[in-house]
Order: sequence, then C-alpha cells, then structure tokens
Amino acid sequence: QEQLVESGGGLVQAGGSLRLSCAASGIMFSAFVMGWYRQAPGKQRELVATISSGGSINYADFAPGRFTISRDNAKSTVALQMNSLKPEDTAVYYCYARHWRLSNTYWGQGIQVTVSS
Repeated sequence: QEQLVESGGGLVQAGGSLRLSCAASGIMFSAFVMGWYRQAPGKQRELVATISSGGSINYADFAPGRFTISRDNAKSTVALQMNSLKPEDTAVYYCYARHWRLSNTYWGQGIQVTVSS
C-alpha cells in the first residue's frame, strides 16, 4: 500500500529552522517526482518545492534562499530544510508524490508547522 509519512513539524520562533522529512513506502520511489505543498488556514494548498528523481528542482517564489528540498533515493525519503522561518510560513505541510509519466499521485497526511512572532 502506498504511503507517505511526514515528520519534523512543530512550533518554532520566527527566524528559526525546521527540517521536515517524508518517508515513502509502497511506491517505486525513483519513478516519482517528490515534493512539498502547504496549506495555511483559509487559503488554498500551494506548492513549496518539487524534486525529480534526477535532482531537478522547482521552488515556489517564496522559497529560494530559505527552503531547500532534497531526496535520498536509496532511503525513499524527501526532506525540506526551512530556515529563517516567518509567521506567514505557518501551515500544514504535505508530502507529495507524482509518477513522472503516469497519473498516480499520492499525498501524506500533513504535518503542522507553526511559526510564532
């Protein structure tokens, strides 16, 4: 069964850092584009970053310089390092997997990140 499990969220003060991790199981990890989305209260879910199996990365406009996405194909994990966090980064962060060619898409259950001012 396909599963994405996030970890590493929590409460942090503005200017602090968090590292989110997502462990994938039940999928051929190397065939999937992995990524992170987030959804703040009252807002639509939005892209944070994606990374292909070969390492091609796409960031949302707010991410470069503060957020770094990485993946470990051997361990079937994807991480999001978040630095210089701001209160507006407060959201539920979702791990995402999309097959590079097929329509298969999977989501994690989401993990809360709260940045206090």
